[in-house]
Amino acid sequence: MKNKKFGWRPTPERVDTMTNKMTKKVALGIAIEAIGEKNPEAVEVLSKMVTQLEKRATGERKPSKTQVANEGVKAEILEVLTSEGAQCGEIAVKVGISGQKCSALLKQLVEAGLAEKFSEKRVTYFRAVEG
Repeated sequence: MKNKKFGWRPTPERVDTMTNKMTKKVALGIAIEAIGEKNPEAVEVLSKMVTQLEKRATGERKPSKTQVANEGVKAEILEVLTSEGAQCGEIAVKVGISGQKCSALLKQLVEAGLAEKFSEKRVTYFRAVEG
């Protein structure tokens, strides 16, 4: 079947581009193999670059200042949450943050299992999880 706009048929080579993608890690591995024992200093530098890429990919980083500050705000939100539930706007006013920030932090709390999201009559509420 031809693509009307470009006039080509999708072939497996064109469709399956993500599996054959050249990444920095793969490129550095190829460079390390090509250099081999000819230049040990270059191999050492490239190996450090691979290590840095792996560290970045695993997320083993210290939290940012904003993330640290948000932990305190999350604790305040959990104190405000009741067993009956509250809307995001109400929580934001009580804690003193914007509605957008409150929504984002409540989403994180729900994903962590510390808060629960429920709806009544098309209105979304949040409540603290007991236990």
